[in-house]
Amino acid sequence: MNIFKKIADYRTETERLAWTGTFAEYIELLRQHPHLAMTAHARVYEMIASHGILEENGRRKYNFFEKEIFGLDSAIEKLVEEYFHSAARRLDVRKRILLLMGPVSGGKSTIVTMLKRGLEQFSRTDQGAVYAIKGCPMHEEPLHLIPHELRSEVEQEFGVRIEGNLCPSCQIRLRDDYGGHIEDVPVERVLLSEDSRVGIGTFSPSDPKSQDIADLTGSIDFSTITEYGSESDPRAYRFDGELNKANRGLMEFQEMLKCDEKFLWNLLSLTQEGNFKAGRFALISADELIIAHTNESEYKSFIANKKNEALQSRMIVMPIPYNLKVSDEEKIYAKLIKQSDMKHVHIAPHSLRAAAIFSILTRLKESKKQGMDLVKKMRMYDGEEVEGYKEADLKEMQSEYLEEGMSGIDPRYVINRISSALIRQGLEFINALDVLRALKDGLDQHPSITKEERERYLNFISIARKEYDELAKKEVQKAFVYSFDESAKTLFNNYLDNIEAYCNWTKIKDPLTGEEMDPDERLMRSIEEQIGISENAKKAFREEILIRMSSYSRKGKRFDYSSHERLREAIEKKLFADLKDIVKITTSTKTPDENQLKRINEVIKRLVEEHGYTTASANELLRYVGSLLNR
Repeated sequence: MNIFKKIADYRTETERLAWTGTFAEYIELLRQHPHLAMTAHARVYEMIASHGILEENGRRKYNFFEKEIFGLDSAIEKLVEEYFHSAARRLDVRKRILLLMGPVSGGKSTIVTMLKRGLEQFSRTDQGAVYAIKGCPMHEEPLHLIPHELRSEVEQEFGVRIEGNLCPSCQIRLRDDYGGHIEDVPVERVLLSEDSRVGIGTFSPSDPKSQDIADLTGSIDFSTITEYGSESDPRAYRFDGELNKANRGLMEFQEMLKCDEKFLWNLLSLTQEGNFKAGRFALISADELIIAHTNESEYKSFIANKKNEALQSRMIVMPIPYNLKVSDEEKIYAKLIKQSDMKHVHIAPHSLRAAAIFSILTRLKESKKQGMDLVKKMRMYDGEEVEGYKEADLKEMQSEYLEEGMSGIDPRYVINRISSALIRQGLEFINALDVLRALKDGLDQHPSITKEERERYLNFISIARKEYDELAKKEVQKAFVYSFDESAKTLFNNYLDNIEAYCNWTKIKDPLTGEEMDPDERLMRSIEEQIGISENAKKAFREEILIRMSSYSRKGKRFDYSSHERLREAIEKKLFADLKDIVKITTSTKTPDENQLKRINEVIKRLVEEHGYTTASANELLRYVGSLLNR
């Protein structure tokens, strides 16, 4: 890559986007593109929607969040539809502060950062272009130049809405520099940028004794008072507070509920009326989305204080819980590790999954549903089928506890512990056992867990270890199967032939002798028993398979051993059971003979090429599984 060419192209593109003209020329642009006058809330929603919306089973997924936010589909859908979409359509929620409330390291800051970066990029597109009065310290909407008495006619002709008044600085410039001729006022295209303080602001509370309200609303420039003679002259005022600079876009209010009350009072009229008070001026209009974030304990303290009722009524609180899906938790860890400089240390397959299983178990609450334990619940939440339970049971469990996911181990702790495992000297790889050991060691140093929680978490580490043991055995056994797919297909077709004959009261023909025989009950039961199909339930199970086959045939689809999840599991388990003794002998032999060594080398090769291991981590896996099978 030629970095300087890329920089030159970026500079050229920025220059191409630049536009300067008069208000009269801007009006002609607006006539062709009415969307240029959209509100800040509409701009945020259109930015999200521009990346694509996927509708699936009545739910909406937003591509904008897909690469960074994992496992929060429901929370994101609620956030976009109930706040951003509604606010974009000028419903009353746009007059509310958006407060993201959830546990630490749950993704709140990531969501806000994504919105800010997304707006910056969107303002560089034709659809997201932002035009402002040139020289205005608040980059305000040029339509504010139109007198109130004429606005209804302009709105009707152009299909736009005009809200807000000229800022004090533009009022005096219109009067003194342009003699009231609004058509001559210069307008320019602006690119939203947090670094340049254009349309994106961030306010973070500090020591209440030293922080000044000017950080939000701007301040008097005392060096110019003698020149302009009054503190109420806009030319003697710096419109450089975060509320001023975030106009037309978004302002992040970090740790809002830790803020001194006087800083929050400015938000009351800004949210409800779209303006705020600064200096000795009339109310100043601002069109911006205010987004804050906090944790649950701070929010409860805030609402307990009666003095906060007015502000509380002007908030939309969106819970952002922890992710509750194991597979998505793995993606979170993989993303965070990818950002580090530890790529030279190999992380063996299933290591992050073992950590994810532990994390998710700490966040789940025991279901009241009979026979449902946390492991089954975890599997169902992750999209797996659990015998005896259906989709309706999953939805019922998901609505059992509104606060589920608001507590438990946070991703930051897990990543810290994985980092401690990765950083040890001389490591070529780490595996699931290293990760679980690091998690266990870290519990003693965790500052906020009780003795009871520690015991519970240690139990979850044991469960995660058992889950990993099963994954490890399955992976090794699968690698031992020569042409696993072919073996599985052969066994699968045998089973189908037999159940078809069984259900239709017919015989099957021996492929070698041509002799007609009764269905092989022993073969069928040896497969069905692998997944707990009882003698009484075998007929119903076999009939269900035939019905599924018939359905596939009618639709012109091929029914294979992976078409039925439970049957696939039964076939695999049967193959593994048949191979168990071979695996046990081969993996546990300290001095393998030539044949065993050849088999081990083939298995290691398969683990490396097909399953993502290194030679060293594959060898370690074989030793570990050998010890498991010999217990």
